[in-house]
Amino acid sequence: MKKIIFCFALFVSVLAFSNQAKAQCDTVATACAKHITSQYISDGQRYFSLLLDQEVAEFNATFYGGTTYRLAQCSGLTDGNLVVSIFDKDRNLLFTNAEYQNAPYWDFKFKSTMDCIIEAVLNPTTNTSGSGCAVLLISFKQ
Repeated sequence: MKKIIFCFALFVSVLAFSNQAKAQCDTVATACAKHITSQYISDGQRYFSLLLDQEVAEFNATFYGGTTYRLAQCSGLTDGNLVVSIFDKDRNLLFTNAEYQNAPYWDFKFKSTMDCIIEAVLNPTTNTSGSGCAVLLISFKQ
């Protein structure tokens, strides 16, 4: 009987934590959406991951040639808390916002269609809690 009660308590704790984490990510995504202006159309998805310490979130995306994209990235309610890097499928670095003071968004255009890997990590100098929600929003120009 104790085993059943323990398992139930563990299940409820995990469920409560996951709901709280999702609510945190939704709040960050709403704040991050301010960087998607009316010139851009969202791809309809919110890419998010709860990160602890120096964990790296990895997202995959296909960017079509000739289209101008805006990638907005946030962690927390202030800008500059997330370091994001875009790699091609061979892991060649194409861009990182670390070279631009962790800019909260940037616009880019590919000459040809490309599958990419997007990595996000919390900025250790601005994130003192050791955890946070990484949110990426991808949109394209109308």
